[in-house]
Amino acid sequence: MPADLTRVENHLSELIAEDMGFLRRFRHDLHAHPELRYEEKRTSSRVRDELAAARIEHTGGLAGGTGVLAFIPGSSGGAAIGLRADMDALPITEENEVEYVSTNPGVMHACGHDGHTTICLGAARILKRLADEGGLPRSVKFLFQPAEEGGAGGKRMVEDGCLTDKVLGPRIDEMFGLHCWPTLPLGSVATRPGPLLAATDHFTVTMRGKMGHAASPHFAHDPIVAAAEAVMALQSIVSRNVDPLESMVVSVTKIHAGTAYNVIPEAVEFAGTLRTLTDELRRFGRTRFYETVINVAAIHRCVAEIEWEQGYPVTRNDPGAVEAFFKVARHAVGEEKATLYPVPCMGGEDFSYYCNEVPSCFFLLGQQRKADEPYPMVHTPRFNFNDDSLALGVEMFCRLALGIGRG
Repeated sequence: MPADLTRVENHLSELIAEDMGFLRRFRHDLHAHPELRYEEKRTSSRVRDELAAARIEHTGGLAGGTGVLAFIPGSSGGAAIGLRADMDALPITEENEVEYVSTNPGVMHACGHDGHTTICLGAARILKRLADEGGLPRSVKFLFQPAEEGGAGGKRMVEDGCLTDKVLGPRIDEMFGLHCWPTLPLGSVATRPGPLLAATDHFTVTMRGKMGHAASPHFAHDPIVAAAEAVMALQSIVSRNVDPLESMVVSVTKIHAGTAYNVIPEAVEFAGTLRTLTDELRRFGRTRFYETVINVAAIHRCVAEIEWEQGYPVTRNDPGAVEAFFKVARHAVGEEKATLYPVPCMGGEDFSYYCNEVPSCFFLLGQQRKADEPYPMVHTPRFNFNDDSLALGVEMFCRLALGIGRG
C-alpha cells in the first residue's frame, strides 16, 4: 500500500466520485431485471462481465450455478479479507414509478440486493485501481452470492470453499457484509457485537380430524377448532415459557381449510416461523412447539403432522470484527454517524453462515433521507434502494479492505 495514507484517502474519495455515474446505471439495470433465488443468471453474468472489464480475477458457477467469487491479491500475502453481496430478488409486484421499474412481472428488488451487489462491485473496481497503482495491504475476496431470500446461498458458498483457498485466492480470515436499513439516517452506519439478527425456523402443521356435516359436529372431529386453539396456545410459549428479558417470536402467517360453508373439513394446514437469538432458546422453542401442537390436537381427537424446517442460524457478529468496523467507520463518518445498534432485529440473514466460520461483522447502511419522512420498508412494493447511499457503502468496503482508520 502507498505510504501516504492521507493521499490514499483523498484518492479513494476521488475514485468513488468518478464511478458514481456507472454505479447508479448498474444498480438501475439490476433493479429493472430482478431474479429470484438461484435464478440470478443475468445478474451473475452482468457481475462477471464488469469484473472482466476491470481485469479482476474471478470465477463463476458457484453455489448452484450463479455465485461469483472475485479476488485481488495483496502485497503482503497471507489470508484475505472477505466482502459479501447478495444478488436475488423477491416475489413481490413493484409499485414504484421509476424509469427502471421491474420488467419481470411479480418480481422486484424489494430488499436492496441490487444496491448491495452494486456496492461490492464498486469496491472491487476501485480497489483494483488502487492495487494497480501501488498495491493493497492485504488480499481481498468478493463474494457475490445467490439466494439469500430463503435459499441459503451463503451456506452453499461456504460449502463450495469460497472462504478457503480451494477456489480462488488464499483463505479468508475476516468477513464483512452490509444491508440497507430504512430506519437509519442516510450517511450513517450501525451494528452491534453478538447477535444482530435472529435464527429463523419455519413450520407447517397439518391438523387432521374427521369430516362431517356442519349441522352435526358431534359426529366429526373438527380440525378447525383444534387448529384455532393450537394457534392461540402457541402464543403462550413466548408469554408464559420464556424469560421476559429473552427474545422469541412465534408467528402463524398462513392458514387454509375447508371447501364449503356446511362441511367440517378433514384437515387444516397452518404455517409460520419461530425466531430466536440463542441456540438454547431455539432448541427449547422447537420442543415446546411440538408439545403444544400435539397435545392440543389430542384433546380434540385430532392428529397433528408437523414439518419443521431449520432455517438460518443467528447472525452473530464477532466482537473483534465489530471493534475494527467502528474504528474504520468513525474515522470515515464521525462518532455521531457510526452508532451502536441498540437491540438485535428478529429478521434473519444467511450472512450468519459466514459468521459461523470466520470472525465477521454485518453492518447496516442508512437509507432514510429525513427524520420526519419514513422511508419505505424492505419487503414492500414501494421499497427502492437509495442511490445516495451507494457512495458510503463503497467507501466503507474499501476502507475496511485498506484498513484506513483501523490503527
